Amino acid sequence: MKKILFVCLGNICRSPLAEGIMLHYIQKNNLPLIVDSAAIAPYHIGEHPDKRTIKNALSHNIDIRHLIARQFQIRDFHEFDKIYVMDNSHYEHLKKLSPHQSLFEQKVDYLMNVLYPGQNIEIPDPYYGTEKDFEQVFQMIHSACTKLIELYDKEKIISLKK
Repeated sequence: MKKILFVCLGNICRSPLAEGIMLHYIQKNNLPLIVDSAAIAPYHIGEHPDKRTIKNALSHNIDIRHLIARQFQIRDFHEFDKIYVMDNSHYEHLKKLSPHQSLFEQKVDYLMNVLYPGQNIEIPDPYYGTEKDFEQVFQMIHSACTKLIELYDKEKIISLKK
């Protein structure tokens, strides 16, 4: 079973949103995937997602109220098959934490590279923004997660045929 981790700064806006969207589609499509999310900074460890993120997700029938922020751990490099970051600061932070460069290169990527390979498009942090910013972030993450689900769904179909 594949394991995917989403990482952002505080694990209260972008990464729990990605986790929630993926959980929604994993359940809907009965996919053999495990997803989680984590923070690079300890600001909100143990807290639920930001109220504005929860509100935005609920407006799209995605419930993330149960998620709890946690800190990224070195063991995550070994426990997850793929680690998706939201912006360059997360990418660079994980690069410094990685025990091996080859492990980092194999597992860590920008989430938007799922849609636009190699472009390293950043998903902006909506924390200090408006409702419109939260919606823009939802749309970006939803698009990337939908593509991820499509890719893993095809992988599931291929493995079932073997």
